[in-house]
Amino acid sequence: MVINLFVASTYLKEEFVYEVDPDLIIFNVNELVTMSSKYGAPRIGKNMSELAIINNGAIAIKDDRIIFIGRTEELMSKFEFGKISTKVDATNKLVTPGFIDPHTHIIFDGTRENELSMKLEGKSYLEILKAGGGILKTVRETRKAPLEKLVENGKIILDRMMSYGTTTIEAKSGYGLTTDSEIRQLKAIQILNNEHPLDIVPTFLGAHAVPPEYTDRNDEYIELIISEMIPKIAKENLAEFCDVFCEKEIFSIEQTRKILTVAIRYGLKPQIHIDEIVDTNGALLGSEIKAFQTGHLLKSNYEGLKAMAREGVIATLLPGTPFCLMLDEYAPARKMIEFGVPIALATDLNPNCWTESMQMIVALACYKMKLTPSEALTAATINGACALDRQDQIGSLEVGKKADLIVFDVANHKFLPYHFGVNLVSKVIKNGKIVFDNDLST
Repeated sequence: MVINLFVASTYLKEEFVYEVDPDLIIFNVNELVTMSSKYGAPRIGKNMSELAIINNGAIAIKDDRIIFIGRTEELMSKFEFGKISTKVDATNKLVTPGFIDPHTHIIFDGTRENELSMKLEGKSYLEILKAGGGILKTVRETRKAPLEKLVENGKIILDRMMSYGTTTIEAKSGYGLTTDSEIRQLKAIQILNNEHPLDIVPTFLGAHAVPPEYTDRNDEYIELIISEMIPKIAKENLAEFCDVFCEKEIFSIEQTRKILTVAIRYGLKPQIHIDEIVDTNGALLGSEIKAFQTGHLLKSNYEGLKAMAREGVIATLLPGTPFCLMLDEYAPARKMIEFGVPIALATDLNPNCWTESMQMIVALACYKMKLTPSEALTAATINGACALDRQDQIGSLEVGKKADLIVFDVANHKFLPYHFGVNLVSKVIKNGKIVFDNDLST
């Protein structure tokens, strides 16, 4: 059978022609959430609630691409059912794009479970850091870890992420804070990206903290970052993005601007951790440098948020972090939507906030930030793809895009935050292949 497929996506212009039947079909889908790009990428405002749902939906996949999406009866009329090798009956199930987790710190060694007691005693993040815990404890452990150990640790985390429906992540360095150890972390990311089914987008975060050996010599450490680390990492093509932890007593607005200006000059795309603990006017800086995404934003002022909206800078919200820090305050998601700021969601997986589950993050976004289930799902898929500059390939289910998707053992998307604390995934399909199968009926 010859199938001429004209891609409807705003981003994909090429024509796909196949002379064989699909490798895999999914049919009888009770609720097929396509996230069609006709509602924007990223989605903002009211469009965050537009999921472009097909009831009794179906998808056909050839190799790693979607070649058909529509209703089940249409699929049955186009293909010879008996010739298709893999058939998934999704009766009474939900299908969505794969989760995209655009802010993680998966490359580290050592754990920090003892810090929970310190939090219960009322100690703040900065107090734990000053006591030798936090990032600096992980730095000590990670510096000692060989490349093979970092890869082994990362694989365990990625396997769990995949089982909960994540198909693409961003991963940062930032637990080495020397040139050699930052490069070692980025090489671990590179190896995992080559060997693991998940796609991993690498980010250089040498400006995660000032290491102990540079105490009271912040400017010297910044000079190391801009004169040695960034040029070497760019030359070896080890990172796509550069991030900075812009926060009181960490890196100032001026220092952050200096680092990211150099990073941009070397071809790295800018992103920033901002306004997690205090309002530093980080949102204004994010709009000024046209960051692809900014993370945290618990304290960002409205002027900064409106500036981000004007520039289309994505706010990647990390509700797992204030949850783990036992804070009462979360990012003002409803105001962001009102202002037209595009919102993404991420786990912020790190030794302080250790969850591999984007399902958990979707639930927290609804219960703690008052997102609706449809807004949270949008933030966890198409808007996450935009945060990583991957919206032309992933984040929605459209002809020509990569076949990255989740089959959930629930009837509709409203179950995702409603039935929390368990894994609702039936199957995960990555690049057109079933990479995780938890279907209790098989």
